[in-house]
Amino acid sequence: MSRAYDMTVEIRKFRKEAIPAIQQAAAGEWPFKDWLVNEEAGYMLASGESRLCGGEGEEEFADRLAVAIWKANGACCDVSVLATYLEELPYEEHFRDEDDYERLMSQAEKSASDSGEATNGQ
Repeated sequence: MSRAYDMTVEIRKFRKEAIPAIQQAAAGEWPFKDWLVNEEAGYMLASGESRLCGGEGEEEFADRLAVAIWKANGACCDVSVLATYLEELPYEEHFRDEDDYERLMSQAEKSASDSGEATNGQ
């Protein structure tokens, strides 16, 4: 069963040179469009509508998106996801920061290693 959502992502404390990579990585996880980037204020945001499928919940999506953005940024940055379930309002916010960085990145590295994505120096 799939569920319709509007997801808005706000990213802060990112590396400015990584902006295109971050946007591309985020777009690989969700159809975000119309990016608003304010380098001076240090934030960027976008939103898009699509569906969560395969039993994935909002928390799992926020984790998956944060990992993709952190990899593209090459470091931790603040990732806030506003998830609006379009069939049953209101929304819930899922914020990722340094407290989540180590936990999620180690999980992602272990997952990549388990699936053979890591080369282990070869």
